[in-house]
Amino acid sequence: MNRSSLSRPARLLCAAGIAVVLAACPGRHDTAAAPQQADASPAPASAAPPVSLIPLPASVEHGEGRFDLTASTPLLAEGEGARTVATQFAKLLAEGFAVEPELSDGTGAAGAIRFAIDPARDGAGAESYLLEVTPDGATVSAGDAAGLFYGAMTLLQLAAADDAGAVTLPAVRIEDAPRFGWRGFMMDPSRHFWTVEQVKQVIDAMALHKLNTLHWHLTDDQGWRVEIKKYPKLTEVGGCRVPAGDGGIEPSTGKPRQYCGFYTQDQVREIVAYAAARHITVVPEINQPGHATAAIAAYPELGSTDRKLVPSSEWGVFPNLFNTEESTIAFLENVIGELIPLFPGTYFHVGGDEAVKDQWEASPRVQERMREVGAKTEMEMQSHIVARLEKFLAAHGKRLVGWDEILEGPMPPEATVMSWRGIEGGLKAAREGHDVVMSPSNKTYLDYLQTASPNEPPGRPALGTQAGLALYRTAQESLTNVLK
Repeated sequence: MNRSSLSRPARLLCAAGIAVVLAACPGRHDTAAAPQQADASPAPASAAPPVSLIPLPASVEHGEGRFDLTASTPLLAEGEGARTVATQFAKLLAEGFAVEPELSDGTGAAGAIRFAIDPARDGAGAESYLLEVTPDGATVSAGDAAGLFYGAMTLLQLAAADDAGAVTLPAVRIEDAPRFGWRGFMMDPSRHFWTVEQVKQVIDAMALHKLNTLHWHLTDDQGWRVEIKKYPKLTEVGGCRVPAGDGGIEPSTGKPRQYCGFYTQDQVREIVAYAAARHITVVPEINQPGHATAAIAAYPELGSTDRKLVPSSEWGVFPNLFNTEESTIAFLENVIGELIPLFPGTYFHVGGDEAVKDQWEASPRVQERMREVGAKTEMEMQSHIVARLEKFLAAHGKRLVGWDEILEGPMPPEATVMSWRGIEGGLKAAREGHDVVMSPSNKTYLDYLQTASPNEPPGRPALGTQAGLALYRTAQESLTNVLK
């Protein structure tokens, strides 16, 4: 699956699909309620042109004139947090415009850009900021480092260069606060492996657009992509596949050509730290009991079939499930236990989607195991495993996230649901008091066909247009009814 906002009155996290949170949920608990949305209607001819910003800030007031930004423009910042943000802004400005202003020791220099963490803005809410640009200078202020960083990203988006390369900022006053605490993007290196540098490029793009959660889908039928020291075959065997067709043939020899890749634990630490410096939390996903072909290929004793498996080179839903033995649950706990120290965030995703139960239904041992644990159905057996993993995660200070299929059986009260098969699963979970991340596939999947043109490159069979994504709004009326 390819998927990827936090809100709580009935403990609802209104969410972002795999791209960006676009809809408002009532009753935020972790960030301030957003100010009134900026008016995006066309401005009168005499007015300043509308700013081009993604996402559109909550409040925008246009001023008169522009501020000239040069390499000699002082950057003023007091305190380590503000100086860090100012330095990040300068570096990104240099990369985009070949203009790199420097930090100044002055406190009131004219024609400066000032970055300030201001405790007086605490009441505006976490991650919020105030940005003011006049012809005489610019100021970005926030109550916390994340808000200041997002204000700097807005300032960066405002910068424009003319044909001569001169960089200016429009006079403007922007006040902004997020509508969601979880603004997510999902990356799936299991199907298509991303190098460390490519992951960092994605993180940079997320940061520029104020996304704060990278959902990292590290395991699937097509590949196991993270080092587990206790189980080296997961990457030695599960980290390689032979692609279908000509892609799996070495032209010079005609022999099979493997497609391999995984992240060492040191590389995971590097990526998590890189993301954290940009106020992005990385949430790992280890999928179970389905999407397990690569793991079972590495350790056949984990499976529910006697058939020899290899990591798949095909797309689709496969019947290969982890078996239900205590030793297999221990395997999952051991894997998660190795990863927990690498990911300091609150959440850990355990999958749970598209687990076709054919092998469990046909297995006398799984049926016996179901009787042992008191599971009347195969879905209850899956729920038993989810509950075990939730207890393990909770004991280590983590919260479990699972795809909306986990709603089909008994679910731990503290489990969070990621609703990908539409919004219905999210609404059901909210009614039951669970946190919810909304990522409906028909609106937020970026790997779908983007147009109906016959010239559209091949992709997933469904159509997901940019306009449809931009217009996506979580079902506000339905959510309001849920929360009554």
